Amino acid sequence: MFEALLEGLFAVFQWPAIGFLLLGVLLGIWLGAVPGLGGIIGLVLLLPFTFGMDTIPAFALLLGMFAVTSTSDTIASVMLGIPGTAASQATILDGYPLAQQGKAARAFGAAFTVSAFGGVFGAIILAVSLPLILPIIKSFASPELFVLGMLGLAMVGSLSGGSILKGLTVAALGILLSTVGYGEAESIPRFHFETDYLLDNLPLIPVVLGLFAIPELMELAIRNVSISRVPKDQTEGGGMLEGVKDVFRHWWLALRCAAIGTYVGMLPGLGAAIVDWVAYGHAVQSAKDKSKFGFGDIRGVIAPEAANNATRGGSLIPTVAFGIPGSLGTAILLGALLIQGLKPGPDMLTTELHITFSMVWTIVIANIVAAGLLMVWSKQVAKIAFLPGHLIVPGVILFVFLGAWLGGAAIGDWISCLAFGIIGYVMKRGGWPRPPLILALILGNIMENAFQISMGAHGGFGWLSRPVVLIVIALIALTILLSARGITKNKAAQKADADDPASAVRQEASEGGARNPLLSLPFTIILFVLFTWAGLQAFAWPESVREFPLMSAVPGAVMVFFVLISDSRQAYAEIGKHGGLSPALAAAFDKALLNKASMFFGYLLVMILVMPFIGQKFALPLFILVYLIRWGGYNWRIAGGYAFGGWLMIVGFYDRILDMLWYPSWLDSWLPELLPSWLPRWFFV
Repeated sequence: MFEALLEGLFAVFQWPAIGFLLLGVLLGIWLGAVPGLGGIIGLVLLLPFTFGMDTIPAFALLLGMFAVTSTSDTIASVMLGIPGTAASQATILDGYPLAQQGKAARAFGAAFTVSAFGGVFGAIILAVSLPLILPIIKSFASPELFVLGMLGLAMVGSLSGGSILKGLTVAALGILLSTVGYGEAESIPRFHFETDYLLDNLPLIPVVLGLFAIPELMELAIRNVSISRVPKDQTEGGGMLEGVKDVFRHWWLALRCAAIGTYVGMLPGLGAAIVDWVAYGHAVQSAKDKSKFGFGDIRGVIAPEAANNATRGGSLIPTVAFGIPGSLGTAILLGALLIQGLKPGPDMLTTELHITFSMVWTIVIANIVAAGLLMVWSKQVAKIAFLPGHLIVPGVILFVFLGAWLGGAAIGDWISCLAFGIIGYVMKRGGWPRPPLILALILGNIMENAFQISMGAHGGFGWLSRPVVLIVIALIALTILLSARGITKNKAAQKADADDPASAVRQEASEGGARNPLLSLPFTIILFVLFTWAGLQAFAWPESVREFPLMSAVPGAVMVFFVLISDSRQAYAEIGKHGGLSPALAAAFDKALLNKASMFFGYLLVMILVMPFIGQKFALPLFILVYLIRWGGYNWRIAGGYAFGGWLMIVGFYDRILDMLWYPSWLDSWLPELLPSWLPRWFFV
């Protein structure tokens, strides 16, 4: 095995493999940093270029790109509070608050250092563990995958926000939304409202971007503030070097989380989706002082970033050894293996072991190179945190809506993005955590498939007695118990600091920490009605089709009922405090910035309504122009230059490089005929 290890290393450093690896790293940094792109888009774009290439250079290009997207996605998570990919969801809980404190560079320093460490350490652990991997993977069948998904949901539901009930209710909502479209067991459509767009499930990317990006951008627009709420000359301890030192201070945490990432990453279908939450939960539960998590604790950046980079190596094993892709990304890599004439199976761990090791080495080298490059570049990226918010909003909106369009190239993607932007705004302002919804939406179909297989294979619920299942169920109960105790202690500490304005501001800014019962109460009522209606609808379907919707609707209705009681009491107290319903509502709406938020959503709605007439290549630059002039107060020269730059990005990158399929607008029907023959029509339509 040692000879194969060295042979794989030397093969990666030979030309042209090393050149393709560096090219892949550069592409991966860009794709990971831009919201809505990510490694999947990169693999789809690069796969055709590997036809005819030798095996090791081909995988150097693909894996060099794919491995580093989980490093560069930290930029969006920290700077904008948007999960760059599914593997960086947990990073936003403490990374974005650090950016708001003017310490984005510190978060980057810690994240990129620990990402390189996690990738290298995970690969080493993987190499040492190869003889143990087969029994580990075989011990996880469908029942274990189902309860492991439940563990991930329990962790994210109980760790994000100040209320476990709200967190778990949102997780139940995410599971319910994942059942939209055809069922896993039978081709019977569920909750699709006679709309073809919803037959193939809710699109993930528009939902993620709407839920996280739009509320944060709206706040920058309304308050006209920079990402950092602290002036640059008043920040302390926020430098890049400080973040690097943080990793060495918490080296034992980084080590443990890298090991978690490696082994959880081996589990087909679940690894990449839950690993950052498992690591984050471990960091919180193993910490003596939990009070700073969610408010900018550097450990909340170190733990998920160490784990999600170590996952890349682990996820290769079920793909190359058993031909079981654990995600869409590894499914594409499996296709690349077959294109190269390699057959997944025992040969990849015996006669072709050097190729397997070359893939692992590619991930190691890519992580180190990417971390070094990002260390240099992120010093400049961190300065964006101090730019005026009005200069950030229109550019990010362009990437958000084009990222949403990449999913299905349907106008429904833009509508979904805006709709979940409104939902995300209400959740953020009403004290409802958003991460559980996204994780549940990702895991829903995987868990339903595992549940149906388990029920069929064991003739009922007999699989609940399996040893690994019982262990994971015990971990779920322990997670909720420890989280409840931690939240109780935090609430006691918040009461003690009730007179401290800075503490109150931090609490309001944290994920799920806002307190506005008169905004939360209507949302709670809507959720209760939704869960009840969904449960009643499900009874009309066959048993195999209704089981999973009922598993989310019934517990969701019960939990949201108790939230409804709590919100009603708090709302009644607020009404009494302000001397009546009208003044209480006025105060609640003012606190939630409802009037200006409605205006911001109106700008986006007008952009969507105009798009079918003039097309996306004009609608988005027009939004930039109008926003900067009317909302931002900038002159025509700045606004026009910004809008022209946006148009160049749309045409040059999204049209020419990604070859995006655009919406057929009214402009398309007559403008090309008026253009001179020497002027390319793709400039405009």
